Amino acid sequence: MTHRRRKTYILPGLAPGTLSPDGTPQFGEVLITLIDYDSTHYQERQVEHIEDCFPYKNTDTVTWINIDGLRNTDVIEKTGKNFDIHPLILEDLHNTGQRPKMEDLEHYLYINLKMLQWVDAEKEVKFEHVSLIIGSNYLISFQEDVGDVFDPVRERIRREGKIRKFGPDYLAYALIDDIVDNYFVVMEHLEEHVEDLEEELVVNATPESLKKIDRLKKEMIFLRKSVWPLREVISSLERSESPLIKESTGIYIRDVYDHIIQVIDSLETLRDMVSGMIDIYLSGLSYKMNEIMKVLTLIATIFIPLTFIAGVYGMNFEYMPELRSEFGYPAVWGVMICIVLIMLFYFRKRGWI
Repeated sequence: MTHRRRKTYILPGLAPGTLSPDGTPQFGEVLITLIDYDSTHYQERQVEHIEDCFPYKNTDTVTWINIDGLRNTDVIEKTGKNFDIHPLILEDLHNTGQRPKMEDLEHYLYINLKMLQWVDAEKEVKFEHVSLIIGSNYLISFQEDVGDVFDPVRERIRREGKIRKFGPDYLAYALIDDIVDNYFVVMEHLEEHVEDLEEELVVNATPESLKKIDRLKKEMIFLRKSVWPLREVISSLERSESPLIKESTGIYIRDVYDHIIQVIDSLETLRDMVSGMIDIYLSGLSYKMNEIMKVLTLIATIFIPLTFIAGVYGMNFEYMPELRSEFGYPAVWGVMICIVLIMLFYFRKRGWI
């Protein structure tokens, strides 16, 4: 698999909300971008220090702060302190092994989910942990690495589209919808990969094919763990009574829920196909073995009467009349060749060869 989830193992005994495994701060590289907009105003820039984003906390515009990279605990802690994010929420967004979930903490909502991307070069799925903090006038997104699927959303904001007339709840919907829509792209590539592998198993199954099946099964396990909980998250978001989610956004969230159901249906179909590949592989091996045994049996059957004749005339008794016959040797060869031809004709007629 292209990208395994980076798990953070916390030492036993550390306080709840500790971000680094050993309790000491980490200062990895991060990329911070800020987009601030309303119906008439738009600003997009990259910032070097997270403190540059803090003045936007209480503005009248909508602010989207995107943080790429979770290896800098100092940035995460400063962000949490300024935006009053609970330490346990910070721990959840830093723990990339966390399952998709939603938390309503009154003055903000916390959502985490998995972003999937198809890697053409390696024919595998990249999994990335994404967390969203939705406030009254801001949205903060945390991603594992640089690079995402949010460019269409950014382009819609730049074009003064519909998205700039709504608040951060609609922006959160747009980001989630973009992630879910990309699930369909991943499913299409996986379906093509599964079909190619099925054809390979039928035509020419090899031990390498078995390794491909094993990798696919593991990917399906990760996909199921990433997609199934999201159904509950979107359902909870739809039923949420939080004032941060406006009623006008509810219909869009329901549309995302429908898309999740379609993704789950496609995923279950692919899982069934992958599960059946082991049977196809074993059936192919059995078929090959049966073909080999059939050929060996036919060869042995042909040589049984020939071995009998050769054994009889190999006894060298003194009074065997054929031994002194002028035409004895070619006659035996003629009989043996006729037996072979008759047996081959019979096997051919029965469809055995």
